[in-house]
Amino acid sequence: MLDILSITAPVFIMIAIGYASVYSGLFEASAMKILGSYVVVLALPALLFKALSQRPIAEVVNWSYMAAYLFGSLVVLACGFFYMRLIRKAETTAAAISTMGMVCSNTGFVGYPILLLMLPSIAGVGLALNMLVENIVLIPLLLAIAEAGHGTPASVGKTLTRTFSSLARNPIIIGLVAGLAAASFDLKLPAPLMKPIDMLAASSAAVSLLVIGGTLASVSVRGLTGEIAPTVAGKLIFHPMAVFGATVALPIVGLAPLSPEMQAAAVILAAVPMMGIYPILAQRFGRERPSVVAMLMATVLSFFTLSGVLWVVNTYIL
Repeated sequence: MLDILSITAPVFIMIAIGYASVYSGLFEASAMKILGSYVVVLALPALLFKALSQRPIAEVVNWSYMAAYLFGSLVVLACGFFYMRLIRKAETTAAAISTMGMVCSNTGFVGYPILLLMLPSIAGVGLALNMLVENIVLIPLLLAIAEAGHGTPASVGKTLTRTFSSLARNPIIIGLVAGLAAASFDLKLPAPLMKPIDMLAASSAAVSLLVIGGTLASVSVRGLTGEIAPTVAGKLIFHPMAVFGATVALPIVGLAPLSPEMQAAAVILAAVPMMGIYPILAQRFGRERPSVVAMLMATVLSFFTLSGVLWVVNTYIL
């Protein structure tokens, strides 16, 4: 268990430092937005480009991984959405936003730093594959469902068009595409150009964890614990269980099984809290406060649930 704590403790210590820096007044809360923008616009794209461009394309594009992660996520998406609609009697938009919190992981800000400590050889590839699944399928689908409940059915097509148009300008997607192109054509940047990319990529993990902690410093949980409990449980418990089940089922449906390292990466990334931009996407539909509280609760509780998941992964998969 000490080996597991040696992985989770540094991650949550960095989150705690970010929290303390804002809570004590050392940094303004607005500074976290600037640092978060730095990670999203510069550090993460550089990291993705570096991770993808330096590997053979056959190793990067792992269809079995993407199929397993997508199928496990869609199972939780369907179950979570209908639970919120039929059992909790939530409106369509509220159910879609809650479900988004269940299946869209904080891959870049929390998942990657953990993989970097536990599975450094495949951390970048796992990050890139998750970004593809989340940004190309899960987020656009859930935003379309939320928009359908918020407006008219005709707005779904416009929402998808707007979402994909935004994705085309997203620095993370640009980094992904550029990295895939470099891997496909075996392009190598000269050292003077690659060194700044290395420096930006190296800063991603530490800065992203500080941003998570600083962002959570101004959140109040009063009055919303019952409303956000299904979202937190779906994210921390049911999502990793569903993804693990999907990885085990790959040979049954005729797909190549994953290596133990890639299977472990899929389960770990499914077990981290919801993505950092979750409240920003929810804000458009008036659901920002429940989403922020859900992210806070999931981040705090994930210290315990992630430690359990890492122990299981280390004992039974690796």
